[in-house]
Amino acid sequence: MPNHYRSIFLSDVHLGSRACQADHLCHFLKHNTCDTLYLVGDIIDGWALRRRWHFPQSHANVLRRILTAAKRGTTVYYVLGNHDEFLRKYLKYQISIGGVSIVNEVTHHSVTGERYLVTHGDFFDPIMNQAKWLMHVGDFAYNTVIWFNLHLNWFRLKLGLRPWSLSKYLKHRTKQAVNFIGDYERQLSSHCLNNGFDGIICGHIHTPADRMIDGIRYINTGDWCENTTVVVEHLDGRLELIHLSN
Repeated sequence: MPNHYRSIFLSDVHLGSRACQADHLCHFLKHNTCDTLYLVGDIIDGWALRRRWHFPQSHANVLRRILTAAKRGTTVYYVLGNHDEFLRKYLKYQISIGGVSIVNEVTHHSVTGERYLVTHGDFFDPIMNQAKWLMHVGDFAYNTVIWFNLHLNWFRLKLGLRPWSLSKYLKHRTKQAVNFIGDYERQLSSHCLNNGFDGIICGHIHTPADRMIDGIRYINTGDWCENTTVVVEHLDGRLELIHLSN
């Protein structure tokens, strides 16, 4: 029997990108069900698809799993991010595709009464607002690093070595990246504090986290390119960030 949760939150799947670990996500969705599924942005990578079309069967299978869940009664919210922003022009029509509600953000109410803002987080990224072209350059570089890393880890596994992430190493070794992540987390937490939320569940920066910042619970769902992380809400209302092995 599959595990059943009150809610599942996942983001930054990047279907259409070669970095997407679609088979792993399909396995998770097959063995884990929920009452409400929150897709917290960048599920479909429109940027990658514009550069080069890449949408193998494994990526289509993820969409099929999501649509099947909606058909079977799961409430599904698709919170848009910057990579799937091509859908934002349809938001004025309050569209629902196959039972999946398309939104910019949504409020999640916990069992114990807390209010969580669920948003991708790109609206709080100054680079997105001031130098979007730089985001496209950085996205291309990031995908190149991930592609290289996937091949590197294939050789490492053949040699009996554990997987190693070049992008994580660069993030933690680069002062500007560390400062950006910290500023991003504080900005989202401050927004929630000023608007009466108890916490925030977001994505965007591919850095999974679950911590308290100035009295606000900050939860970042991570991604399905290198971290393979997901946030689940147990039936008793307990929120948990889960790191899944590859």
